[in-house]
Amino acid sequence: MNPQTPHTPSLTPHHSRSPRAPRLRRLAPLVVALALAVPTASYALASPEHGASAVARAEQTRTKAAAGLDDPAKKEIAMELVSSAENSSLDWKDQYRYIEDIGDGRGYTAGIIGFCSGTGDMLDLVELYAKRAPGNVLAPYLPALREVNGGDSHAGLGSAFEDAWRTAAKDPAFQQAQNDERDRVYFDPAVAQGKKDGVGTLGQFTYYDAIVMHGPGNGGTSFGGIRARALREARPPAEGGDETVWLNAFLDARVWAMKQEEAHSDTSRVDTAQRVFLNAGNLGLEPPLEWKVYGDSYRIG
Repeated sequence: MNPQTPHTPSLTPHHSRSPRAPRLRRLAPLVVALALAVPTASYALASPEHGASAVARAEQTRTKAAAGLDDPAKKEIAMELVSSAENSSLDWKDQYRYIEDIGDGRGYTAGIIGFCSGTGDMLDLVELYAKRAPGNVLAPYLPALREVNGGDSHAGLGSAFEDAWRTAAKDPAFQQAQNDERDRVYFDPAVAQGKKDGVGTLGQFTYYDAIVMHGPGNGGTSFGGIRARALREARPPAEGGDETVWLNAFLDARVWAMKQEEAHSDTSRVDTAQRVFLNAGNLGLEPPLEWKVYGDSYRIG
């Protein structure tokens, strides 16, 4: 993947909680209103213990409301959800070593987020690794990666490159490089756009999963194109829209984009996963979570 080129991570047919109400809803509305409206000092004068408790609970409520997909616990959930669809496993850290050509015209697909030799993001990753660990086992393949960028050729790569990738995957420096490129190109932009649109944790995840599969950019089937298509039908919360209505419109647009390409045509990662959470009203992506991808069942929490 790169910011200009749509990308498909691992989508081979190898395959992925009934949601509960967000915890912040458990606070009595009156307590929250009082905690937000009355200064801490006033509580302290009237009843120090009660005042401190009420203010603390109110602060926890505000913190949970502000937390998004970049909260460490929620980011871990996001990685497990994506891994269920990409690799038929919740163990996303086992995917640093993953590499294969899935026949989608993008050359090799590899690593924790499906970096592709034909779309530029694999090249960016290996260049970053070479800067951090000069002389590493993948560095000799940089010229070949530059040559095959933009197509599906294996010229200069092949089984030797695949073996080198798996060897590199044992190196913490390469693992960190994968993490950093995932965040720079996919995760951070998805979360930033989600917060700009006023959507919560689930909404930010729907954005992230879309960027992972379709790539950033403004092409018709890339993330920007999907969002633009959704804007024809609804408005995000930041523009006065209802969050659930907006996310349904976004997922409708996502399903349309997936069906434009055979490699993406199985829409279960939306239909029996993200849509399940949305229909349950779990906008905070709170565990326990139960979902299916390609017919396989998964659970977190």
